[in-house]
Amino acid sequence: MAIVCASAGFVAACASAPLATYDLGAADGGFSARRERPGQIAIYEPTALPPVDSNRIVVRMGQDQIAYLSGAKWTDQLPPLVQARLIATFQNAHIGVARLGMLADYSLRADIRRFEFDAGRMQVFVEIAAQLTASSTGRIVGGKVFSASAPAPRDDGGTVTRALDSALGDVMRQIVVWAAPRI
Repeated sequence: MAIVCASAGFVAACASAPLATYDLGAADGGFSARRERPGQIAIYEPTALPPVDSNRIVVRMGQDQIAYLSGAKWTDQLPPLVQARLIATFQNAHIGVARLGMLADYSLRADIRRFEFDAGRMQVFVEIAAQLTASSTGRIVGGKVFSASAPAPRDDGGTVTRALDSALGDVMRQIVVWAAPRI
């Protein structure tokens, strides 16, 4: 009986610890874009392929090898988290954001191409392709790929997520500065 109880205690102690949860912030400031007219934009949830379409933090181990950062996760799946931060970033730039289902002059669709920590380079990379469409005609007004990187000198959750947050902030500023004169 003592062996069974000791074994049960060992198994409980060996059970994996809960993952630390990390969030991303909206970019605030650094918007030097001029707006010609006061339009509203609807921001759709970005698309992403696995493994990026996850609540886990992607680590590139080699050209064709990926893993997830040990002991860490995002507060939500990455696409809706990025959508929420893009909306807040546009609002921080004083651009009207229409909620989906409301009438908007333009819509922004994005594809998260890279959102990862490269363990070999000790650097993070964020790449988002964005497309702006006129709601009245459905015509594509423009499209562009935005990217940023940042150093991550350690491979722990806090360091990597701060670097990813910084790179995402840069990308979101680029998107706002690009889109603002078009809406």
